[in-house]
Amino acid sequence: MKGRRKQALGSRGEDLAVAFLEDAGLVVLERNFRCARGELDIIARDGDTAVFVEVKTRRTALLGSPLEAVTRTKLARIRTLAGIWLSGQDEYFPATRIDALGIIMEPRVQYFHCPNIQVDS
Repeated sequence: MKGRRKQALGSRGEDLAVAFLEDAGLVVLERNFRCARGELDIIARDGDTAVFVEVKTRRTALLGSPLEAVTRTKLARIRTLAGIWLSGQDEYFPATRIDALGIIMEPRVQYFHCPNIQVDS
């Protein structure tokens, strides 16, 4: 039961993330890109930039910021997956970036968008 609730929370968070990004002017190109190496939550376009968005959703802030879950290891995996995705595209993107989008659901929905995220060593 707990696994289904977590999956539903994540799915709801990604739906909210798509709306948030589109409201900010990005065009969502793909959701949940999967390959043998992992998954990218959202791939979007911001002008001529391909944006790879990691979405972290938490029900509350009791356990800290959802963005704390974006580690150096996670960022390295996203870079690898971004390269795999880009290599399969016919379109050329002259620039890329990785964004993190944290969402806290309660007591009200809050968004924490970090464009071009860098993780300290």
